[in-house]
Amino acid sequence: MKKIDFYVIDTSSIIELNRKYPIDVFPNLWKKVEELINKGFLISPEEVRKEVLALDDSLKNWISKQKKLFKPLTPKQIEIAREIINKYPSLAEVDKEIPAADPFVIALAIELDNDPQKTLTPTAKGKIIVTEERLRGERIRIPFVCKNYDIECINIIEMCRAQGWKF
Repeated sequence: MKKIDFYVIDTSSIIELNRKYPIDVFPNLWKKVEELINKGFLISPEEVRKEVLALDDSLKNWISKQKKLFKPLTPKQIEIAREIINKYPSLAEVDKEIPAADPFVIALAIELDNDPQKTLTPTAKGKIIVTEERLRGERIRIPFVCKNYDIECINIIEMCRAQGWKF
């Protein structure tokens, strides 16, 4: 079986996808995204679902249909996220009304990358986080933390290019 990249998508990329490429105008793009989801190669932690719904009400209908996209938190992810927050406390702003999903996005990628049996992703060749956040100096954002965990970060357009999608 051909090995393909495995993506963990952040809130910022889902919202950016909808903002710049709305479902009603770019249905083929969204169909390709849904194909990745249905094959299990595009996932996100449950915390991202909560964050998206709190930030972009227009995605409510689409989100409700994506049963395979959002993965429930595991004890291991919670442990990893706790470690990340202890190391990078500003990644999870405590005073926010909605849960901070960033540590859980990274924790999911780390958990899958460290899966000794590779049972969750037997055909995956790389775990890549899809986020619109950019590495900017020492600012504690997903790309900064991922660099320290040796996890690749790309944005939504780079994921489309990596998949060879053209519209």
